[in-house]
Amino acid sequence: MTDGLRTRRRFSGCPQATRLLLAPLLLIAPASVRAQDAAPSVVPEPDQAPGQALDAMPDIGVDWPDMGQPDSIAPLPDDPADMQATAPAPTDPAAPDDPAVPQSPALALPSEDDDATTAPAEESASFADASEERRYTVQLSGLDAIADAQFTLRFDELSVLRQGQGKPANLAQINRRMKEDGELLDRLLRAKGYYAARIRSAVAAPPPGSDRLSVTFDIVPGTQYLLESVDVTGLLETAGQEARLRAAFPPKVGDPVDADKILAGRDALGTALAESGFPFARVDEPEVRIDHEERNGDLDIIVAPGGFRRFGAIQMDDTRLFDAHHVQEIARFHPGDTYMASDVEDLRRAIVATGLVSSVSLKPVDAGDGEHVNLDVDLRPAPLRTIAGELGYGTGEGYRAEVSWQHRNFFPPEGAVTVRGVLGTQEQTASFTYRRNNFKRRDNVLTGLVSISNIRRDAYDARTINLSGAIERQSNILFQKKWVWRFGGELIASDEADAFSGGARRTFLIGAVPVSLTYDGSDDLLNPSKGFRLGARVSPELSFQNTTFGYARVQVDGSVYQPVGDRVVLAARSRFGTIFGSTVEQIAPSRRFYAGGGASVRGYGYQAIGPRYGDDNDPVGGKSLAEFSLETRIRFGNFGVVPFVDAGNISTSFLPRFRDLRIGAGMGLRYYSNFGPIRVDVGTPLNPQSGDPKVAVYVSLGQAF
Repeated sequence: MTDGLRTRRRFSGCPQATRLLLAPLLLIAPASVRAQDAAPSVVPEPDQAPGQALDAMPDIGVDWPDMGQPDSIAPLPDDPADMQATAPAPTDPAAPDDPAVPQSPALALPSEDDDATTAPAEESASFADASEERRYTVQLSGLDAIADAQFTLRFDELSVLRQGQGKPANLAQINRRMKEDGELLDRLLRAKGYYAARIRSAVAAPPPGSDRLSVTFDIVPGTQYLLESVDVTGLLETAGQEARLRAAFPPKVGDPVDADKILAGRDALGTALAESGFPFARVDEPEVRIDHEERNGDLDIIVAPGGFRRFGAIQMDDTRLFDAHHVQEIARFHPGDTYMASDVEDLRRAIVATGLVSSVSLKPVDAGDGEHVNLDVDLRPAPLRTIAGELGYGTGEGYRAEVSWQHRNFFPPEGAVTVRGVLGTQEQTASFTYRRNNFKRRDNVLTGLVSISNIRRDAYDARTINLSGAIERQSNILFQKKWVWRFGGELIASDEADAFSGGARRTFLIGAVPVSLTYDGSDDLLNPSKGFRLGARVSPELSFQNTTFGYARVQVDGSVYQPVGDRVVLAARSRFGTIFGSTVEQIAPSRRFYAGGGASVRGYGYQAIGPRYGDDNDPVGGKSLAEFSLETRIRFGNFGVVPFVDAGNISTSFLPRFRDLRIGAGMGLRYYSNFGPIRVDVGTPLNPQSGDPKVAVYVSLGQAF
């Protein structure tokens, strides 16, 4: 019997002491209850077959056997204090098979003085023929003081009476179900420490105003048994950690003989051992000796620590993707550190996050020196090449088609290359990107980009060659980080024209050193519901166009999220930017600030807000930026609505002028998929300029901010 709690006779000569198997008391727990009740724990990763499907975030806890299998539960012998005589029950040979319960050859109708009784068929015959099929209701009484949500959920999910409550049944079927549910209630009560409970069941005629029979259980829980002693043996071999590890097992003298709490304590003790340098620790099944005369029990649990270990070497047989040295670079532990199962699980998740593996297992293996444990890494590569395409349309941006080819490990380890092409109404781009994840250390990303583009927007026309590179620390869905930073460099050659130049083209050579730092205190990367984010970006730049001049672009972004109840989140955002030095006319049009669009002020065209110039009333951008957004995110299951108001302005001065704010408002729809919300926003300008659209539509993945 595994993952169970075992009871045995206390060898005191007491005639009321008994030896019972209590494992069935907890084997009744349904999966949904396990997910709620299991204490979070980190255990060593089990040996996983290379072909097994990868689970990025495994459930951690106790596996409960399927209660639908009758052989999985050993029968409980009756306590001496509760044993009563029963009489054989008559059965209806014509009764149809009951699909809700297992069939048995004969059903005993307990006598009136039995602790768990079912009303005799003779009583039911006074108001219904034995073969007549009737619907019924089920009521439990006497449990108000002890039945918690867990107890109620277990009974509702496992009760055969509840399962067949909506369908007609004859008396024989109801009697069978009452007997099984009486046994179920007895197990549930014993799991909470009530070993002397009395359960009486009966079938009564329908109450006034109802056509359903009334099935009732009257329950007297009796005295809750308490622990008289708690003995944890084997911790003397834990290298001076006995007191701390003993404290990890919460059950103590005077506590109820509660099977859930005892097994949760066993799991907590196993977790504490695995987190304290004992990768091979074993915690045996708890044993409880029940004394029915004294109404108490003695709890024994035996621990085999298996020896204290520190991390040794990482071992790999398959090095097609990367070698053991790279795995050690991304691990959060070093050789010689105390073994911790949570570090092993963290490394497994980091390997999953590379996107290069289809399955992975990490197994601790004794190094043979009595001091260290090696980590055996077994993985299977995933498909490494991807071809992707995208078609889209945006108000103010026109049509856009994009295709890309990527190899995620072209330059091992983790050196990905991406070739990308864009063909659209306003943009034509070809680019080559190199990206090296976990560069030199965990979470560092090295990127390089070479691109050639031709962009034609209302604000400017630019033909650009860009060579850039950066090292950064990024967030992802598996590892959302508090601090994110980026340090890079750019060399840009661009031939551009705008309204200020009167259509004449100017060539700019620009060198930039952009630096950014962001703090993310939100609770979710794509769908935050509480917390805040604050980020800043500074880019000192030198521009060569007839003369050499310098300036610095500075931008600060902040957002806050506040839940209001379970379904509503208030979200607000602000953004400020300015350019120190130079004038608007000197700065290359592609390096100025712009506002308007789905990630800016919704309701307006892309880059359409701000001063305009020339006969075509084209936007020219500016030196300063101010934006504000406020929205209410209301969720209904997998869907939601988001009313929003945005405002923003672009100024040619050093500081933005708030009196010229352009305001847009609208409504968004959200579909909350497994990988993040998909948003569709429809906005309209409230104080438009000449040429602004009446309605603008935006579609993207993730919230607007």
